[in-house]
Amino acid sequence: MHQEFWLERWQQNQIGFHSESINPHLEQYWPALHIEAGSRVFVPLCGKSNDILWLLAQNYRVIGVELSPLAVNAFFTENKVPATAGRKDKFEVWENDDLCIYCGDFFHLREEDLTGVDAVYDRASLVALPPEMRANYAAHMKRLLKTGTKILLVAFDYSQQEMDGPPFSVQCQEVEMLYRDWCRIDLLLTEDILSKEPRFRERGLSRLQEQVYVLTVL
Repeated sequence: MHQEFWLERWQQNQIGFHSESINPHLEQYWPALHIEAGSRVFVPLCGKSNDILWLLAQNYRVIGVELSPLAVNAFFTENKVPATAGRKDKFEVWENDDLCIYCGDFFHLREEDLTGVDAVYDRASLVALPPEMRANYAAHMKRLLKTGTKILLVAFDYSQQEMDGPPFSVQCQEVEMLYRDWCRIDLLLTEDILSKEPRFRERGLSRLQEQVYVLTVL
């Protein structure tokens, strides 16, 4: 999946992946991570997600990364969140005391950019990537995170032959393959959600499951 795909989606406002509501899995399962208030949370491929607002409201400090400058600008403008903009290495950086969003390529992040991060919220990052990119994504995430970091991961499982992603199907076996060498993997939920997602049924799916995991970096 080339960068141009996502930049064009934002330019054309084709952002059906964006949700105005807070993700219910975030609200339900985040407490299972036992992350203290004041900790830093990393949100990869964050878009203009309102889940960031929820994390800030729980007194976390958030670091995000997002490719599209339109998405980053929309987040701060639509939510009236004050920030200063500057440059750091290959990124444009928008930040205030509690929030920092790197606008640029996730793969350009360095370990020092995520200093102090204790948790990761991945609802729309892994599933946004095609199969050929996911191993590199997980390997780069491993380089960025310290031992003990918790990851709340949300993934989809469906027949990829029935629908082209994104969001892509990432089955349990692949999660195991990507993370087992460097994370403890706990599956918290497997839920059939096709009846709640008519847009996916309209795209041809006969089965759609959503999984929620907590990964702990070893």
